[in-house]
Amino acid sequence: MGLIDADTAQPGLTVTAKEQTRGKGQRGRTWIASQGESLLMSIIIAPLQAIDSQFLFNVMATVGIADVLQELQEGWDVRIKWPNDIIINDKKAGGVLIENVIRGSNWAYSIVGIGINVLQPTMPRELPYAGSLRMLSGGAVFDIQKLTHRLRERILTNVYNTTAADEMVKQYNDYLYRKGLYQQFDNGKIEWSARIESVKADGQLVVTDEYGRQQLYTHGVENWKW
Repeated sequence: MGLIDADTAQPGLTVTAKEQTRGKGQRGRTWIASQGESLLMSIIIAPLQAIDSQFLFNVMATVGIADVLQELQEGWDVRIKWPNDIIINDKKAGGVLIENVIRGSNWAYSIVGIGINVLQPTMPRELPYAGSLRMLSGGAVFDIQKLTHRLRERILTNVYNTTAADEMVKQYNDYLYRKGLYQQFDNGKIEWSARIESVKADGQLVVTDEYGRQQLYTHGVENWKW
């Protein structure tokens, strides 16, 4: 973001790190990654999509990540948890945080931030739903640098393919975690369950409530509960 503010950023510029101590997650959460065990990458992109297509941009990036990881291990069950967590075999292996820079009415830049647990042999007890590629593969050691290059190439290919929007949304829904199953949600006051149906191109989650009524959820208003 500092490079963008200084007008020295170039589309495609990618920043990587071996360690992260103040990483950003969804809704103000932090993402901590210890030395040399995680893939940590931010890609600067000048979007070609319309300014009201920010979730579609997220779809394109997230589907690219899911595709690469599914190719990495055919036996994995790779899923996308709405809106942009990467789930493998029911464990959260990574997440995406996209920050957009709007100048006037122009969508100038997006920063696609990615964190993936790669080489951790175990995860902390306080993170029972988390896993690493090493854990989920039975101990395989993956080359973080090679995986970084593959992910970067696929993401850039996807987000600059302006003719594949409908297909990308379909792929996102094919990857949708817990699709067809009941899931717990909360809004900070109460909890309830609803059956996950699909995600629309604008980012709204389509669910069926316990009374058979179809509802539309907005991330940050209705929130996923592990």
